[in-house]
Amino acid sequence: MKFCLNTSTIKPQSLIRKIELAGLAGYDGIELWLNDIYDYLGRGGEVRDIERALSDNGLIVPSMIAIRQWGDMDGWEYELVKEEARRRFALCARLGAPYIVATPPLEKTEIEHLPGRYRDLLDIGREEGVKPTFEYISFFKSVYRLADAWDIVQQADDPDSSIILDAFHNWNSNSTLDDLRAIPLEKISHYHIDDAAPGKAATTQTDPDRVMLGEGQIDLAAEIKVLKEKDYNKTVSLELFNAQLWEKDPLEVISTGLERMKALFA
Repeated sequence: MKFCLNTSTIKPQSLIRKIELAGLAGYDGIELWLNDIYDYLGRGGEVRDIERALSDNGLIVPSMIAIRQWGDMDGWEYELVKEEARRRFALCARLGAPYIVATPPLEKTEIEHLPGRYRDLLDIGREEGVKPTFEYISFFKSVYRLADAWDIVQQADDPDSSIILDAFHNWNSNSTLDDLRAIPLEKISHYHIDDAAPGKAATTQTDPDRVMLGEGQIDLAAEIKVLKEKDYNKTVSLELFNAQLWEKDPLEVISTGLERMKALFA
């Protein structure tokens, strides 16, 4: 298993500092956000600086986040989204990421068009050397349950299709362990691990409600047991969006997260 850090966990840090901290803490990889990279480049940085930081710290990039609005737009606006997808995919490929996360629509409830749109992204990905992986988000209005996401991935009927798992979204959408069991190992791209704030019901939480592993109400051990039954041994990222954790020492936070991830998968 490769243990990785999603940079949302230490969001206030600069891009290069995030990479350095992940290396210092002993992570195997780092999951980068493209908006962070665009911001860094806009301030005069260069892609080669990021490449050098990743190399110096011995980090892989399991996936990058994200391509959005591909399910929201139509007509000429959709053509613009595809152009942006191509730019983002090329950047992911340059940084060595095999996957980019493809997020579903936030407000739009119609999902019948998503398998075809996802195929469009997969076609672009093949040209650029990266695979878009389908994400479900438990507080969005379109695709918020694991089973629905898996249906779309199957309907896309593409050899490069995949789904990115997330413990928080599974719990918050009342997805089940049987939903997880239904997904073949080869269709799982990556796993986001997180916990959910105590004292607040499923279906009512959003990203800021994520808490450190072992301090919430998700039965992570049960979910990981299912992954182990599948012989899942790819990559996992600590993905927290907790403002209270952002105020703490970032190295201490991510070191604690790494220790707890390793204990869960031991």
